[in-house]
Amino acid sequence: MDIGERLTAWARSLKRDVAALWIAARSPRTPMAAKIVAGAVAAYALSPIDLIPDFIPVLGYLDDIILVPLGIALAVRMIPAALMAEFRAEAVSMDRRPSRWAAAFIVGLWFCGLGAGVLWFWGRSR
Repeated sequence: MDIGERLTAWARSLKRDVAALWIAARSPRTPMAAKIVAGAVAAYALSPIDLIPDFIPVLGYLDDIILVPLGIALAVRMIPAALMAEFRAEAVSMDRRPSRWAAAFIVGLWFCGLGAGVLWFWGRSR
């Protein structure tokens, strides 16, 4: 297996794990701490807004290459292995992307966070 095939397989497994973490975040069987981490990682990975914008040379892709896989690894370690296997199987069987409502919710959360940051900064600058 050459490096291109390995990178493609790795990217597919990350995509599957993000979907599995989204499922885990909504499952009542997931421990609360794992649910919070899984939801945050899935929301960040699915969000169109990055911590470091992609147009910044080199640094723009660091979050996609480093932060997202590390977050996925942390969330996967927090979820019991048998439960994660079920979530992965469910993610593979899903033939659709997350709903538009879910995407709107994620974007709304980002705007709420941005608004809170602006209000906080505005209050501190007075």
